[in-house]
Amino acid sequence: MTTRYALIGSGHRAQMYLDAIAGPHADVAQLVAMLDVNPARLAFHRDRVPAFADVLLESPDRLEQVIAEQRVDRVIVTSMDRLHAEHVVRALDAGADVVVEKPLTIDADSARRIQDAIDRTGRSVVVTFNYRYSPRNTALKEVIASGEIGEVVSVVFEWVLDTQHGADYFRRWHREKANSGGLFVHKAAHHFDLVNWWIDDVPARVYARGGLRFYGEDAAARRGQAALPGRGTHDGPHDPFELDLRSDERLEALYLEAEKHDGYLRDRSVFDPGITIEDNLTAIVDYARGPVLTYALNAHSPWEGYRVAVNGTAGRAELEVVERAEVVPPTAEDASAHVDPSAVAVTTADAGVRERGEHLVVQRHFAPAREVEIRAGEGGHGGGDALLLRDVFLGPDEDALGRASDHVDGMRAIAVGISGNVSLATGAPVDVAETMGVPLAAREDLAGAVRR
Repeated sequence: MTTRYALIGSGHRAQMYLDAIAGPHADVAQLVAMLDVNPARLAFHRDRVPAFADVLLESPDRLEQVIAEQRVDRVIVTSMDRLHAEHVVRALDAGADVVVEKPLTIDADSARRIQDAIDRTGRSVVVTFNYRYSPRNTALKEVIASGEIGEVVSVVFEWVLDTQHGADYFRRWHREKANSGGLFVHKAAHHFDLVNWWIDDVPARVYARGGLRFYGEDAAARRGQAALPGRGTHDGPHDPFELDLRSDERLEALYLEAEKHDGYLRDRSVFDPGITIEDNLTAIVDYARGPVLTYALNAHSPWEGYRVAVNGTAGRAELEVVERAEVVPPTAEDASAHVDPSAVAVTTADAGVRERGEHLVVQRHFAPAREVEIRAGEGGHGGGDALLLRDVFLGPDEDALGRASDHVDGMRAIAVGISGNVSLATGAPVDVAETMGVPLAAREDLAGAVRR
């Protein structure tokens, strides 16, 4: 039986789902409509896939009518984060199930609206967390679930975004917390979901600190950073923090050529005034059964990756991932070309510096350390994206690791970041359940108070 899909929000993130419908899951999925305020982006996705030639292109204002007229079974939501709740609730009320890109939403009020709609309609919401399917993260889950390190008592998790990837959040709509919830919600929802899943527990209390300490006009001025042009797409030399949309045909088509329709600028200066999200964040998270997470995010690191240490009553597991070893700007002779100024060269081990790769080391008390083999597949996130999409379009098989996620997992993931934002604003620890006002515990044994 073929499921009829509509997709709302046709920016960068839509492509993963559209390619899955047109490719490996074409036998069970049919795209019947795409909705966006920008006709150029809609046309880009329709025209690049021959199978989409007859797909209806519509405005988000007509979501309910499209669901009814096109007999839509499921709506894929890849719109701006602040619009997720509106689009999820409208789709549910119109009679469709929903697949929504993380984060589920950006604040507690909209989370409650989604929960109310689920309760009211009885329909399903799937939140996609592809990091769960990445082989390295799966390997750590297997170690913890096996009991090899005993009962988990604490987790230390540091994620660093480099000056290519991290800077990009400060060029686009994510730079305004009202749009994205900040990196605590938009980006760290992935990380908090991983911890929730790894240790099979529910976040209960959050204390957070952070600020805009590198990007933005004030931070740049304090260290004497020269002002940049208002946007990165211009002729002449480029600063390493600028992005020229002409450097990539896809970016040029999706954003530069689409500007005339909605005025959205994808390449703004990371040192602009008015940026309202943080680039450095830390949090201490108490979990219902007692473990404590110490978390840190940096969005201007010279390398990209993450380190996780899981301490148990019988030992310790450590995962280190270097996704990009360094960011190297173009050479002087390329300075005037339409190239991505964040083009990178990954340093090799022979150069005596950080090497790209991933390592999972497990060590029990009174025993030597052992390295766990990580078997990566093909495709995004070590083959994890393909596994996620299979679960989305075919439904999950029996999985002892429980990688498939639903709206409760989505709520738990954003609950940490939303509570973290409240803590940033108040300077006080925040009770997660009181802040969110939605069910977060899947089992009665997780409904008790935090151990204090």
